[in-house]
Amino acid sequence: MARRVRARRSRVGSCPAMSPVGPHVARALQALLALVLAPWRLWAVEDEECIWQVFLNKFETVGKSGASDRFFRQEPLDAVERVFRMLVDAPIDPDEKYLGFPYYLKINYSCEGEPSEALVRKGHLTGLKPVVLVTFQSPVNFRHWKIEQLQIQMEAAPFRSKESCGSEELCVMSWYTPMPIKNGSVVMHVDVSSNGLGPLIPKQRFQMNINGFLKREQDNTIQFTVGSELFHLVSQYFFNAPSRPLWYTVDQTPVLILGGIPNEKSILLTDTSFKDLSLIELNIDSCWVGSFYCPQADFSATIYDTISTESTLFIRQNQLIYYYTGTYTTLHKGDHGSGRWVRVLANECIKKLCPVEFHSNGSEYMMALSTGKHEGYVHFGTITDGRVSFKMLPVSQSVCEGIQATNCSIIWGAFIEGEYKLLLLVKIVVTHTRKCFQVVGYDLVTDNLSILYKLPEFIPDARGLEFLMMLQTESYTNSPMVPRGMSYNPYNNILYIWGNFLLQSYDYENFIYLADFPKESSIKYLVNSFRGELVFVTETEEIWYLLEGSYKIYRLIPSDSWEVHISLQVMRQSSLYTSNETMVTLFYEQDKLYQLMYLISKQKGRLVKRLIPVEQLLNYQLVHNHFLLEQQGAYKTLTFTNQCPFTVMRLWDLPNPQSYTRQERYRALPPRVLGASGFHNENSLAVYQGLVYYLLWLHSKYDKPYADPVHDPTWRWWKNKKQDQDYYFYLASNWQSAGGVHIDMASYEKIYNLKAEYKLPERIFLDKGTKYSFSVFLTARGHVLKTESEIGSSFQLESRLGLGVLLADPGCIEVVVKQKILINRNSVLFRVTLGDKKLCFDQGISGHHLMKTSMLVKVVGSTGHCFQNTHLGPRLQGNLVVPVLIGCPPGKRLAFDITYTLEYNRLQNKHYFDCVNVDPEMPCFLFRDKFYPFFLIQDLVTGDSGSFQGSYVLKVVGGGPTLDTIEEYSEEEIYRFNSPLDNTDSLIWTTRNTTTTEDMAFNIMSHQSLGIEWLCLQNSPCHDTIPHSIFAPEFFFKVLVSNRGVDKSTYCDYQLIFLLHIHGLPLSSKRALLFLLVSASVFMGLVVLYIIACLMWPLMVKACNILRWKINNLVAAESYYTYASSSGGFSIPSKGSSKGSSKVSSKMSEKDKAEPEQTLGKKLLT
Repeated sequence: MARRVRARRSRVGSCPAMSPVGPHVARALQALLALVLAPWRLWAVEDEECIWQVFLNKFETVGKSGASDRFFRQEPLDAVERVFRMLVDAPIDPDEKYLGFPYYLKINYSCEGEPSEALVRKGHLTGLKPVVLVTFQSPVNFRHWKIEQLQIQMEAAPFRSKESCGSEELCVMSWYTPMPIKNGSVVMHVDVSSNGLGPLIPKQRFQMNINGFLKREQDNTIQFTVGSELFHLVSQYFFNAPSRPLWYTVDQTPVLILGGIPNEKSILLTDTSFKDLSLIELNIDSCWVGSFYCPQADFSATIYDTISTESTLFIRQNQLIYYYTGTYTTLHKGDHGSGRWVRVLANECIKKLCPVEFHSNGSEYMMALSTGKHEGYVHFGTITDGRVSFKMLPVSQSVCEGIQATNCSIIWGAFIEGEYKLLLLVKIVVTHTRKCFQVVGYDLVTDNLSILYKLPEFIPDARGLEFLMMLQTESYTNSPMVPRGMSYNPYNNILYIWGNFLLQSYDYENFIYLADFPKESSIKYLVNSFRGELVFVTETEEIWYLLEGSYKIYRLIPSDSWEVHISLQVMRQSSLYTSNETMVTLFYEQDKLYQLMYLISKQKGRLVKRLIPVEQLLNYQLVHNHFLLEQQGAYKTLTFTNQCPFTVMRLWDLPNPQSYTRQERYRALPPRVLGASGFHNENSLAVYQGLVYYLLWLHSKYDKPYADPVHDPTWRWWKNKKQDQDYYFYLASNWQSAGGVHIDMASYEKIYNLKAEYKLPERIFLDKGTKYSFSVFLTARGHVLKTESEIGSSFQLESRLGLGVLLADPGCIEVVVKQKILINRNSVLFRVTLGDKKLCFDQGISGHHLMKTSMLVKVVGSTGHCFQNTHLGPRLQGNLVVPVLIGCPPGKRLAFDITYTLEYNRLQNKHYFDCVNVDPEMPCFLFRDKFYPFFLIQDLVTGDSGSFQGSYVLKVVGGGPTLDTIEEYSEEEIYRFNSPLDNTDSLIWTTRNTTTTEDMAFNIMSHQSLGIEWLCLQNSPCHDTIPHSIFAPEFFFKVLVSNRGVDKSTYCDYQLIFLLHIHGLPLSSKRALLFLLVSASVFMGLVVLYIIACLMWPLMVKACNILRWKINNLVAAESYYTYASSSGGFSIPSKGSSKGSSKVSSKMSEKDKAEPEQTLGKKLLT
């Protein structure tokens, strides 16, 4: 390795020798360089003068100037419901309940030296419309929330200010869009760009994160829950104070905190990545344990270590640890907010916190290093859904006991998530003057300790080389090697050990010494971008830069290039640079390096976020180091040498990104307002809110096991309204739409055909055997070709340009590079194909447990020498880093293809009988028919939907006669009900397929299977089902379909659980016989009863008539005697009258007797 470096340096040394330059010439050159580069830099900045401005507004503050709200409300609002009720003739479902998000995004732009109001008016009148792209970060806990890469693209709507305006119709205006919120996501990126009309404003990204550490008081003010906000920045807090590292979970942390304020229990807190920040005095008790077991020399109120995670903040004050869990209702299924600072490890003496930058297995992690009575132990912290737990490791013995060291201590720890291993940097005190250091590995699964590497006692002597392999045969200097910490990158597997040196390793056992870093300095902390770049800060606040894949280390600050940059900023009168300034921290944000600076100007101090233009500094440094002063006559001529081996580098043939980035994107445009001015009002903005909310709601609900006929989440929204699209357009054209707004159904859709942007994606996902290809086009500087004589041919073409590829895990991924020389263009085209080797991943749920790795594409000789000039400044070229995630990509799912299943079953069984009570969402299948299921693999990202061609195992895991009585089966029951090996007469179904799993426990099915025959044997739960009506029994089966272990074509473990409605189940023989006997008995009884009734009816009628006649006679006789007795008291009746009365009575009796007979005759006739 050392010989290779010497050979490379010899080639560089063959260049013409440079003349020695004195100090006065160097100063003159520096001034000249500033003047030479100033026009380009000032032109680049001039195009950046106009910048976007984004504010958060509540419903109540829309249209108010200067209003800006804090992002802490997370619950949807029903304030838009009343507006949607007015849309009586619009393509929306009136039965749906429309909600809205609690915030809007207010968008303006400003340029230096011009009033913002006039600029916004000018932009609006020239057709400018801001395009807003909101990206939701996936959650940590994949067990509660679906892992997905989701974006929504919106167009901002113009809105006039509510403030009073003079004679002008348009005084102050802004653009507004809804600020969407998604369950499971608390980190959001907002990209604002132009629609291509009006002024050219560069694309800009803003952090819009939910702050779960705020609350609303009774007086309607917003207060912090972690402490009291301080509004006065005292100079002694920051000026000349040492900088400190910023620790957090990468890409997952909505709120960042930073301690280190001398003698104050205060922290800096921000939810916008330090664009805005607050100084908070914490509500903690500031006590500590006595020193009888905690050897701490002094105590202070300073917050020494801080770590931010997705929902929890950690701090260390002296030897005490506190944590605070924020209130995130969109993240946690319950409210897990702690409400106060919670003290943990109260009986431990903690000397340091160590961060774990990446989450894994649905949790986040951190480490607390012990001292005192538990020296040599690590408290490993796990954070899951805001719940914090610690475990002391190692379990069986301390690290000191494991490596057989009497006096040792752990000074740093790193967690290797892929191997579930801890790397510990251990200091061993041999004597008072002699110390040695070791890297110790601890396996969390087996509880085993192993010494991986013993650091040398002294710093090696590189003897002018850029790097040196540590083979224990090298010579050493007299400077002792004093390590301070470690840093691990899971994407490229590089471990760095830093202190007054820098070591690098790819396997934790073999190390490379990077010799460009001076041993006189000592690294205080290291900042990794995890995208191929890292910087480290020394005790004297120097900033050094390293591009991964190379061994050259650059000092950025202080340096001559930094002085040039400062000179240019002074010329521009920038407010971000002063003579009195102190760096507070250093961090990466979206591949850009930023400083948090404390500036003092005019006796006032302030904290600002400032960009470090790394590429520009390297470019200045390159020009400063590669020049020649040649004597031409009486004058000296300054000549610059370009060390870049190419003049043009482009990426060609990039595939459509969504298949690899797994980025889902929706598009939502504002409704059209029916007004002459085109300005929106509060009602139209509320409609926009409701439509965006409903669009994302449809997305979240698009996980039904039964596949829709059309594979698109928006299909159900408009399926009943599409035929009336022309009618709605007619209403809008005549300004007759209800509510004064027109909703265009085509403006709310999912985008499946995004095109590549001539750059490599931020990350790619590879499934089993997937390949990703692209081309690198290079135009050579000078001649691209050289010829070499060869036996049998006159010459052989060979390019002077070389392309190298470095794989982090060559055992898991492979790359093929093909070269094509373009002679007529003096260029070379490299075709790069990255592929998965099908070796390093088993099967997993979509988006779960992905393996991190990376690919580095490097043009030979380009590191630190090649730059591309853009309107945003120079950009490094020649190094391309592609993070790769191996496993089942997000956005893939298995669905039950009910449409084709019904069609195929009808074709095979020659008929189809649905249930009596038809459910269109869950059709029925007849028990006696064979059942042929079919499934779809649906890609939610690209919109592809095709038949599942792999193998799978089908199991009935639950069931019941009704939806309300479905119960889950145990593992033993699942085996009995589904296994062909069952001998207990418990099978629910069977198949004629002979393919089974390796243990022959279950049948293996596929799309070519011979179908399923329902059995419901004697001991199965569906046997002898009691019908609940006169129709045949029904049963709901809960079916699990999984391809795990039986399908070798993918890394995806597809698991689908759905309900299957079967009707027409037969009764058991005993119950059928019982039903027959009971039914026959009832029928015979009814027949006998009918016969008896028919025979006895005339006699019963006659008896009733006789009884009635007798009753009538008795009533008549009693009436007569009563009358006779009453009339006898006034006169004596004669004989004639008595006889007449008897005759009349006799005739009436005969008449009464004849009437029932006539009535009976009529009834018998009828």
